[in-house]
Amino acid sequence: MTLKETLAKLKSLGNDKMRMQNKKRGADDNQFGVKMGDIRTVANTIKADHQLAMDLWETGNVDARLLATLIIDPKQLSVKEMEEKVLSVNFVQLADWLNSNVVKVHPHNEELRVKWMQAKNHMCARAGWSLTAGRVTRNPDGLDLSALLDRIEKEMATAPSEVQWTMNTTLAQIGICFPEHRKRALAIGEKLGIYRDYPVSKGCTSPFAPIWINEMVRRQG
Repeated sequence: MTLKETLAKLKSLGNDKMRMQNKKRGADDNQFGVKMGDIRTVANTIKADHQLAMDLWETGNVDARLLATLIIDPKQLSVKEMEEKVLSVNFVQLADWLNSNVVKVHPHNEELRVKWMQAKNHMCARAGWSLTAGRVTRNPDGLDLSALLDRIEKEMATAPSEVQWTMNTTLAQIGICFPEHRKRALAIGEKLGIYRDYPVSKGCTSPFAPIWINEMVRRQG
């Protein structure tokens, strides 16, 4: 599909309700309001197309950028290009799709993780903590978990909301995966109280770290 054809397809799938939902969550007016499932369907039709993904990203359109994260080839992105994309995002849903589908599998994600853990930009910091949470669960060798807990205890209460979410994920994963740090992770979660009253749908686990940690540990038996 060409860029023009792809944008036309996305536009045809847009709806006002989704546009309003996106705006409430921080998206700007450059969007069609396409449901996430429909974006995935379009991506499945296109498969991988790196150049189209780059062109879609350049439009600045939210839906086009979400689609781009599903069809881009992360290996073809330089470190500079990867960071520019993260810096250009101001919508959390897009940031998370970019992190999950592109940043997480970028060849230099560890180099970027280390840099972003000190970033002042909210989305870079969100991505850095997201990558760190992933390392806690999959490749913790070399991580100073006590130092991470120190930072979380000191910084999370006053961190921007975009960053709090992935800091909290890191806190929970440390508590879930490392019994020797569980008591402290639970204590930090209780002390900070972040997401204590977060609304969740029936059957879903609360993001409040003590509830999250205890539930995952219970499921592990």
